[in-house]
Amino acid sequence: MRYIITALGCKVNQYEAEAMELLLKAHGHSPAARGEADAVILHSCAVTGEGECKARQTARRLLKDNPNAVLCVSGCWSQIAPEAAREIGARVVFGTGDTLGFVEAIEAAVKGGGEQLSIPDNREKRPYQSLPAGAYAGHARAYLKIEDSCDNYCAYCIIPYARGHVRSLPVSECAEQYAALAAQGYREIVLTGIEIASYGRDLEGVTLMDALEAMGKAAPAVRMHLGSLEPRVITEDFAARLQKLNVCPHFHLSLQSGSNATLRRMKRRYDTALFLEVCERLRRFFPHCSLTTDLICGFPGESEEEFAETLSFIRRCDFAAMHIFPYSVRPGTLAEKLPGKLPAKTKNERAAAAIAAADEMERAYLQSCVGSTLSVLFETEEDGSVRGHAENYTEVRVPLSGLRGQVLDTVITGVEGKVLLGRLL
Repeated sequence: MRYIITALGCKVNQYEAEAMELLLKAHGHSPAARGEADAVILHSCAVTGEGECKARQTARRLLKDNPNAVLCVSGCWSQIAPEAAREIGARVVFGTGDTLGFVEAIEAAVKGGGEQLSIPDNREKRPYQSLPAGAYAGHARAYLKIEDSCDNYCAYCIIPYARGHVRSLPVSECAEQYAALAAQGYREIVLTGIEIASYGRDLEGVTLMDALEAMGKAAPAVRMHLGSLEPRVITEDFAARLQKLNVCPHFHLSLQSGSNATLRRMKRRYDTALFLEVCERLRRFFPHCSLTTDLICGFPGESEEEFAETLSFIRRCDFAAMHIFPYSVRPGTLAEKLPGKLPAKTKNERAAAAIAAADEMERAYLQSCVGSTLSVLFETEEDGSVRGHAENYTEVRVPLSGLRGQVLDTVITGVEGKVLLGRLL
């Protein structure tokens, strides 16, 4: 069987699609060129309205480009809207579980089987689905998914409904897979999940730090890169223990708003005072670390005063980079029924203002790196230069070649756009 696979959305989706492809190849199947596929596979996203729209567009494009192929859809969008996927022409529709079953269903459909539908009941607790770990195609770093879903039920978020209850990869398996990736030669491993701060909620007496320390012990020479963290997990004890590990000093903290009133409507479980305290704590334990975040602009009921508080607060946090989105309603979430929805023009204007502030902070952070020495994992080569990411996740370019996959100390000599320029030490 020849296939084309496309993944939309977050790093977890990208990881799951890569694992899916590893399973397909293990079954003897191979990638296809455009127009030559027997199966076209979409691992979909539904975290925003734009994500759902993109899922529909991508599915239609895959079928248009490969009219004789079987369309197969999995992921968050097909979990919450399976009939919509079928209406577009999908013959195999799975949700957010049973990747091996999905691969087998694709095989059966290509051989002439009928429609296959498998949508797990997310009200039920289900076991963690262990998938093959590895690198995204062409990447020098590896990814390891250690957790799935989220039980926080923030007002704007569809993820708990799309992925069910929190599930964690057991500590022993975390350490085993981490060591196996290190043995394959990867110098950096990114730990990913929907909400890794929730790791262990389904395992008796286990915390995220237990897993981190077990993995660090299994392969201490490998750089450990944490995925997005909910700020409440970063206590004084957590930061002190984290400092003893070979962890990258880049921390992505979930913010969403810099106004306490807005945070309460969002059903977030922290306030700005705690968030700022966590930023200061991380900078104390990891001097000059890179702090990044997500921000939603124009949440229902957000006043001009609340948005002004947000702009002021993000500057106090002094982020190195930000992901900023105008609020997009998700049917089925608590926020869908909230009053005070704002027009698109207002949401977009606020997002633009926040992006301008974020760009200014990012330029300042990059400039502050000039003159320092950073450890860079080099990943891609082009036009006589090699690019990679430093331990603080800034992108670095050096005018040399033949360094892909190596981690080398690099003196930062300048900034070009959003890229640091450097020379090897």
